[in-house]
Amino acid sequence: MMEKESRRLVNCATFPICLVLISLVYATFFHSNDTILESWGNLSSEKINIDAVDPQEFLLRRLVRGDDRVQLDSNGFSCRADVHTQVCVANKPVRIYNKGLTVYVPSDSDQPQVKRIVKPYARLEDETAMKRVSPVQILHGKNTIDPPACNFTHNVTAVVFSSKGFTGNVFHEFNELIIPLFITTRHFRSRVRFVITDFELWWVQKYNRCLSHLSAYEVINPGTDDGSVHCFPGAVIGLTYHDNLALNSTDIPGGYSMFDFKQFLKESYNLKINHVSEIQKPMMMLISRRKTRRFLNEDKMVEMIMELGFQITRVEPEWMYNLDEFAEVVNSCSVMLGAHGAGLTNEIFLPTGAVMVQVVPLQNEWVATTYYGGPAKEMGVRCLEYKIEPEESSLFDTYGKDHPVFTDPKSIISKGYNAFRSVYLDQDLKINLERFKKTLIEAKQIVESSTPIN
Repeated sequence: MMEKESRRLVNCATFPICLVLISLVYATFFHSNDTILESWGNLSSEKINIDAVDPQEFLLRRLVRGDDRVQLDSNGFSCRADVHTQVCVANKPVRIYNKGLTVYVPSDSDQPQVKRIVKPYARLEDETAMKRVSPVQILHGKNTIDPPACNFTHNVTAVVFSSKGFTGNVFHEFNELIIPLFITTRHFRSRVRFVITDFELWWVQKYNRCLSHLSAYEVINPGTDDGSVHCFPGAVIGLTYHDNLALNSTDIPGGYSMFDFKQFLKESYNLKINHVSEIQKPMMMLISRRKTRRFLNEDKMVEMIMELGFQITRVEPEWMYNLDEFAEVVNSCSVMLGAHGAGLTNEIFLPTGAVMVQVVPLQNEWVATTYYGGPAKEMGVRCLEYKIEPEESSLFDTYGKDHPVFTDPKSIISKGYNAFRSVYLDQDLKINLERFKKTLIEAKQIVESSTPIN
């Protein structure tokens, strides 16, 4: 009896090892131009589950639903579009021709070739952003002429997206690229290769830790030469988008949530602090702006913050360029304070239980809540909004209290975004310290009383 039990244990123990060996043998004997950057130890840090051994077709199939899944199953290709993004999925061999950014998707039927044009960036509704994104041509169906021959053959799925759009603004970099990349590719367990159109080297370098955590392979820049052809067993063109700094776990393969995305960031940037209670003395980060929505009495604000018992670190936009270091600084803070703006996107690195204090300029209530206040809750961060009074805005001195800027703001806003921006986004702020003090005291009480939830 003991002997049988022992054999059973050996069989159970060796099964995962066999899976790994089979994968290694496959990688050794089947030709591929892919070079894995991550070690097996890194990939095996997560629990082995069915996703790790499922075929590519199944993983691609999980990206689509309903009629799109039926179409993918029937002819190996499907596309969908909504107000934000276009995503096409091919679960059969494709060829990506760098010249002209053309993707050839074969068909088993005699259907004539159909041409689709996709701009692989998740901001379709914004004409300004999409003007900066190069189109990708997809040719699907029976070819009248043979597609170009493969120069490079890969054994993992290609994921094609643009690094242009509104990159240069940290909110858009996370909102339209990093989070959609996580939604689209996390369940592949790094077995994808990124083909980045409109290639921006600085962006790839800035987010290298995220990219290398989602893909075990070097990125491909199709703009480096005009004639090469890369062949893949399948492809995704475009990225899935849900909402502002948001993940809808019911619509993601694997059911990932914002909690999982924050865990992914912690692993990517080696962040040590899980909960704000681990910070011994409350630390506040003040985001100091230099162009618009500046704090005109910032030095006085700093004095008051220190008097309330906070340690403080002031950061300016250039600090945020080196994300490898800056993410750790944010993670060491109990409270983040700033006027509404892209810098508040870094709340995503705050530990659970931290507080984000958003100073809301006049007529910025909706954007403040929609872009940063609402998402904060899903991040495990408490958001406090300090809405300024007219006297705290530089607009008060510029226009006077009887101007339509104050008495009839709709007349300004109705003129369009540029009119709104030139007035309400370009204002500066002189904070009423006594009034603001109450918000800071509340923030301090929250972080000091916060306890982890098991």
